[in-house]
Parts: sequence; C-alpha cells; structure tokens
Amino acid sequence: MAESGNNRGKQPRAWQRMLSGRRLDLLDPTPMDIEIEDIAHGLAFVARWNGQTLGDWPYSVAEHSVLVTEIFARQNPGIAARWRLAALLHDAPEYVIGDMISPVKAAIGPDYGELDLRLTAAIHIRFGLPATLPAPIKTAIKAADKVSAWLEAVQIAGFTITEANRLFGKPQDALLAGLTLHLRPPVEVRADFTARHMALLAEMDS
Repeated sequence: MAESGNNRGKQPRAWQRMLSGRRLDLLDPTPMDIEIEDIAHGLAFVARWNGQTLGDWPYSVAEHSVLVTEIFARQNPGIAARWRLAALLHDAPEYVIGDMISPVKAAIGPDYGELDLRLTAAIHIRFGLPATLPAPIKTAIKAADKVSAWLEAVQIAGFTITEANRLFGKPQDALLAGLTLHLRPPVEVRADFTARHMALLAEMDS
C-alpha cells in the first residue's frame, strides 16, 4: 500500500505525553522531563510475570520495586539512602517501556538495553544519583532483585521451590523473615512507592 502524502518523509513519533504534562523523548530523554508521579503511576499499572500471578490484582513493578528496596536494605545494613533510592528506581524505565520477560528482551536484542540505559541515566540524574551506578551497588541491587524474583516465583507465580532455587538461587532463610507478598490495588501501591521515594530523598538531604 502506498504511503499517504501526509506521512511521507516523516519520522515516527518517539515521544510520549505523560500525565504530568511532560513530553518524554524516548530517544533522547532528559532529566527535566522525569517526574516521580509519572513513574509511580506507570509502574503501579505494569504487571510483573506478564500478569501470570495469583490473586485479584496484578503484581506490579512498583510493588516489586518496594520489595527489592527492603531486601537490599536487609542485605546491606546501614547502606546510604541514595543507594536505597537507586534500588527503588532500579526498574523505573519500565514506566515507559513496560516489563518484558527475559526471553522477549533476548529476542529484541541490544536495542532494548540501549533504550533502558538512556532512560535510567535520565532518571538517576533527575533524583541526584550518578547516571551510571558504581559496579558494587549495581551488583548488590541485582542480588536483591534475584531474591525478590524467588519470593514472587514461589508465592504468586506458580513455581515450585525446586524450580525457583534452580533459576534464582536459594535465598538465606533469615533474609526472608516476614516477607509475604500481599497484592494491592494500584492506587495503594502508587502511594506507597511515592511515599518511600519522598522519604529517601528527605534522608539524603538531611
């Protein structure tokens, strides 16, 4: 089918209008176009595990991010607030690009990773973090992320403990104490995510 005269020569739109009114350019995101309200709202509506979880509410990336922050703090007692904030924001680009399971990311190839890195850098700078995290911090957040994945797998995603141990590694029992997943409406998760973000920023400034 021939291209219409109105569209010929036009570049595809690569920006998204956010509820805050910001216009985020996905190819060249800038910190000034990042707002925590947009991130919290978007992540509260993005489902982990492609939505294949038990319960009447999806298990959102916002809920996952709060859990990872708690696990990260347990694994690293006394860690600075700025790094706990980095843990809270570790999946923040997904408010724009969604949560893709690993096989889909592999199929898309390096383009997904490059887009994620650009968005991550803009988000970090917006909230006073380095564009690229120090390697030890990034590794520590990844370790907390794996523990979270184990918990989610066995509690709400239908995996056996044996399967989860093989895929994500077996966490220490002491680390899991009291960590039971409770699915909540997006409005509650959004408020919790935003409150934790504000508290961590206040702690950084104190």
